[in-house]
Amino acid sequence: MNKKKGSFSRTVTLAKRNVLEILRDPLSFIFLLGMPLLLEILFYYLFHKMTPQFEMKYLAPGIVVFAQSFLSLFSGILISIDRNTAFLTRLYVSRAKAHEFVLGYTLALLPVTFLQSALFFLVGGILDPSIWSARMIPAVLVSLLPAVFFIGCGLLIGSLCGERSVGGVASAVIAGQSVLSGMWFPLDGLDGGIVTLMKALPFKNAVDLVRSVSLGTWDGAHPAPLFIVLAYAAAVYALGVFVFGRRMRAQ
Repeated sequence: MNKKKGSFSRTVTLAKRNVLEILRDPLSFIFLLGMPLLLEILFYYLFHKMTPQFEMKYLAPGIVVFAQSFLSLFSGILISIDRNTAFLTRLYVSRAKAHEFVLGYTLALLPVTFLQSALFFLVGGILDPSIWSARMIPAVLVSLLPAVFFIGCGLLIGSLCGERSVGGVASAVIAGQSVLSGMWFPLDGLDGGIVTLMKALPFKNAVDLVRSVSLGTWDGAHPAPLFIVLAYAAAVYALGVFVFGRRMRAQ
């Protein structure tokens, strides 16, 4: 029991420290919120009368998950910077374990993604009051699941790459969410092999999961999006803990 309490205490301490680091870089924080919010407003006004894809009931959940993909860049840079400073070097000789480090970063970033999701649904409801519903609340909560996947991707990238190369690698995750999620375009007419690939990857499933909850069409009868997102999240975290642990032992 004491070991568990000690592990929890170290994780919380690391999370509090990481929250302070995030708050010391307000420009990045503003970018995480501002850029996707601008896209939500712009795309809605430009295209919602032209295609159902950009009606707010579809756009808002898509923007929520798209914004979360930037957490892979944000968390990757955060951990890569720490790897190059004396901070992690000092902690490597402490009792902290690799999974405690990884969970510490995750707990610090979850409030950010909660704020993202709530903001985009709120603004979506202001622009299109027809989407106002109590379903927004579970949709915001469910959106934390794909956020965990993207944070895990960033922590894995930051553990593998140096500060200068994190941006290039993380941009592949962002591009994957943009191109392979189907959020910007209908899937009708696409090659069947491409659609099959999209359904096997986490990007489209993340959008489908949040969108189905916000629309009220989620009934648990088709849980594939949920399981696929959870499986990818578990995989990147397991790999991230392994790589981070190797880095700790190497140093």
